[in-house]
Amino acid sequence: MASYQYVYVMQNLSKVFPGGRELFKGITLSFLPGAKIGVLGVNGAGKSTLLKIMAGVDTDIEGEALPMPGIKIGYLPQEPQLDPNHTVRQTVEEGLSEVLNAQKRLDEVYAAYAEPDADFDALAAEQAKLEAIINAAGTNAETQMEIAADALRLPAWDAKIEHLSGGEKRRVALCRLLLSQPDMLLLDEPTNHLDIDSLIWLEAWLKRLTCTVIIISHDREFLDRAVQTTWAVEDGTITRYGGNYSFYEMQRVQNLRLQEANRKAYERTAAHLKSYIERFRYKATKARQ
Repeated sequence: MASYQYVYVMQNLSKVFPGGRELFKGITLSFLPGAKIGVLGVNGAGKSTLLKIMAGVDTDIEGEALPMPGIKIGYLPQEPQLDPNHTVRQTVEEGLSEVLNAQKRLDEVYAAYAEPDADFDALAAEQAKLEAIINAAGTNAETQMEIAADALRLPAWDAKIEHLSGGEKRRVALCRLLLSQPDMLLLDEPTNHLDIDSLIWLEAWLKRLTCTVIIISHDREFLDRAVQTTWAVEDGTITRYGGNYSFYEMQRVQNLRLQEANRKAYERTAAHLKSYIERFRYKATKARQ
């Protein structure tokens, strides 16, 4: 098994749909911490399926798809599932549940110090753990929520999920996901239903992240600014390009030109050999050659 210097590895991965259609065959991939990867490919090539496999949503595979033990994966599908009975605020708070729970428990720890039979050593140890969780989140949780909600143009906090449009639900799901601070972030078309200001904010947010980010997007300009590596999904394989979308386009054109030159060279060689064979096939001195 691969070393866990990677946050995620795939080994000899194959995916076959019912009916025998083979999407991937023998794919081996490794994901470095902090990588920003754009995934490209025509519709039906398998981009969304790749993210579903990585998120653990699609487990009907051959081979291995292995996240590093303890890694937290955040996934934004094209159609996120939200509790229709929750409000916007309740849904967004789910992304900060660890921090909010830590803050609540920390308040309880502070109060416990006043108890006559308090175990100060145990309380101090728990306090340190809780404070580490809260400090890792950076800005105050409430402030984070307000900033993200405003940037993504979320509906009112008290709006029910069941009354939202598809685009509003996607923005709420994206907000919740970004606040959850995953170790690996899988985004399937995150720019859908975002206006230009929200898009600029999202780009800035992603640049600040230290986690691994994998993005499917048809927005070429967004990919140019948001990713450092591009993976092209085509013909059951995944090809890595060491740059953003513009770099991928340049390399792809060069590869196509090289393939065309090789094809023409092969055709010239084949034509020459065919001519030679037709000319000398019946001459005893040349037939063996």
